[in-house]
Amino acid sequence: MARLEGRVRTTGELIAVISGRAPLRNLHSQVLWQLGVSIVRGDYPEGSILPADSDLLQQFSVSRTVLREALKTLSAKGMIEARARIGTRVLPRQRWNLFDADVLAWHFEIGPDVEFLQSLAEVRIGIELEASALAAQRRSDAQAEQLLAWADRMGEARTAEDFARTDLAFHHAVAQASGNPFMASISALVELALTASFTISSPVEDANLLRIAVLTHRRIAEAIANKDPDAARAAMKIAITEGFERSAARLAADGKVK
Repeated sequence: MARLEGRVRTTGELIAVISGRAPLRNLHSQVLWQLGVSIVRGDYPEGSILPADSDLLQQFSVSRTVLREALKTLSAKGMIEARARIGTRVLPRQRWNLFDADVLAWHFEIGPDVEFLQSLAEVRIGIELEASALAAQRRSDAQAEQLLAWADRMGEARTAEDFARTDLAFHHAVAQASGNPFMASISALVELALTASFTISSPVEDANLLRIAVLTHRRIAEAIANKDPDAARAAMKIAITEGFERSAARLAADGKVK
């Protein structure tokens, strides 16, 4: 669970609120969420067999069709595998699709450790540094102005959710300005990583941290506007590193470092 805007919400609810994704309203998504979180949390360890369908049907009080769709979705994410006369087995973690938005959200729902956050930051560095460099080479004048405007709007945020929405828009704009459709597609991972990170810590909680975050993003926007790919890479790396360090510090302060 995470807290933003005064009440406790699941990570799934926060992602829906911040990024505009569909909330967890139908039975399929609710069963999928609960099973996914249980597997990631280790309630059903790797290599173990899930309870029989009859037991799961009783547990969730849903139709067989709803349950089968949820299990089919988990299978598509590389998390489980059904075998005749054996049952549905939880697959090794290395088989899971960690680029999947739901799988990432389930990790944040149970509370990621610092190592997981660091791995995610390293992936973002591999993606977003080159996206920002390409944006510096290919951006239009309108895109450069838009990035500068988004950076300025970050400083106007008064709530964690407002800052998160603005930050998402900024990084999405960088991906679009790169002119590479694959970068724009991969930015979905970045979107989820950013959204989920705000369930741990937001710079809005500290005036100095907010000022630093705004200045860092302003430097990215200015480097892209000045068509300086090296400066764009350097500024983007600082932004990602600062976000990781802020989340890691909050986990440590809350005694949740694993």
